[in-house]
Amino acid sequence: MMKSRRVQVLLILAVLSFLLIHFHFLPCSNNAPMEEKPSPVHILILSSWRSGSSFTGQIFSQHPSVFYLMEPAWHVWVTMYQNSAKVLHMAVRDLVRSVFLCDMSVFDAYMSSQKKKSDLFQWETSRALCSPPACDLFSRSDIITAGNCRKICGKYPFSKVKEACKTYSHVAIKEVRFFDLKVLYPLLTDPSLNLKIIHLVRDPRAVFRSRENTMANLEHDSNIVVGSQRTERAMRPYNTMQVICKSHVEIYKAGSQAIPSFLKDRYLLVRYEDIVRDPLARAAQMYRFAELPFTPQLKKWVYNITHGKGQGTQAFDIGSRDALRVSQAWRKTLPFQKIEKVQNVCKDAMHLLGYRLVQSEEEQKNMSLDLLFAQN
Repeated sequence: MMKSRRVQVLLILAVLSFLLIHFHFLPCSNNAPMEEKPSPVHILILSSWRSGSSFTGQIFSQHPSVFYLMEPAWHVWVTMYQNSAKVLHMAVRDLVRSVFLCDMSVFDAYMSSQKKKSDLFQWETSRALCSPPACDLFSRSDIITAGNCRKICGKYPFSKVKEACKTYSHVAIKEVRFFDLKVLYPLLTDPSLNLKIIHLVRDPRAVFRSRENTMANLEHDSNIVVGSQRTERAMRPYNTMQVICKSHVEIYKAGSQAIPSFLKDRYLLVRYEDIVRDPLARAAQMYRFAELPFTPQLKKWVYNITHGKGQGTQAFDIGSRDALRVSQAWRKTLPFQKIEKVQNVCKDAMHLLGYRLVQSEEEQKNMSLDLLFAQN
């Protein structure tokens, strides 16, 4: 009798052991990988004001796999405007990291507790915030203009930003408030991020001319860029350009010369002039870098938006235009005296990034595009 009970107990223990192994260990090894979502890809479009970054941002924003925000660090600079750009680097980096991880609570420090989705800076430029689940009135596959989105998608709660972000395979941010690539090293080595950096540059002469046309929009940011420098008012635009050009030099050197191992294949330099000369090829290059497919619908949109008749005169305007002609408008409208000053403060950046100096007003007007932007 005792022997029979002992056998029963052993059988029960054996069955329980089998069930424990079957339902605990086997699901972990066989089923978990199937349920695990791929890690999101994080894309930072790193540029400066009036460099074609709003348009480049739209190349990513309009992609149905991308959650995009335009310059979220604007909120940091508006709130902490008493500080220099260098001091604000850490706060900007922390905000960018949080956005990449879809943690939108970071905006609590810079926005009202009663905030809505429409309180985000330039929220309507994000197709992801204009389609489900952030707005139910468009399809996620639609090409959505900022004007249409602004009219009908602004009423949704701020919580929709996080909800939408978590449904995308790619999170992209366009930012103009980093002046040193080394500030981003902690993000590049962060195991929770899969960060790729697109460094967008533009001819400083074209940037200067565009900044002159939108000076009022940029005054607040320009004051932070130049900090406490005491200079004549007439020289402040050139001082700002000097800081911007120097930052491009430092970012390029850090990203392409003696780069650390964690930056390998994660930094891409793109010139705006090359985008507008061959939009489809450059868009394809950026999509490959970001691990995104280039769909026929997006190819059509990229071509149409760069081959229109618009002049692109409004700040943040990303409507259809003759992009190549607009990019060269400085050659017809910027006085040679100003060109000389810009070339003087930005000569290192121009040389390093492949922009040739012009030596006279006649050369300014007549030099062919290929000669003006030939690679060194």
